Amino acid sequence: MELEQLQQIIAEVLDVDPAVVTPEKSFQDDLGADSMDRMDIIMRLEDALGISIPDEVLDNITTVGDAMEAIAQTR
Repeated sequence: MELEQLQQIIAEVLDVDPAVVTPEKSFQDDLGADSMDRMDIIMRLEDALGISIPDEVLDNITTVGDAMEAIAQTR
């Protein structure tokens, strides 16, 4: 998944500018996401890519970069 596609999904859910969504950003601390927002983002990513991210991996996704790594591991 390209960063731009990931940025768009995250920006849409969190109502932020896609330009601020960078790999080092924390969903909670930097982007203001709560646990429901994170789940919404993950579900949209899974739907868009036709993948399923294992539950044990979901707990470790705290940054945009973590989400990118999780996506890469499922492919």
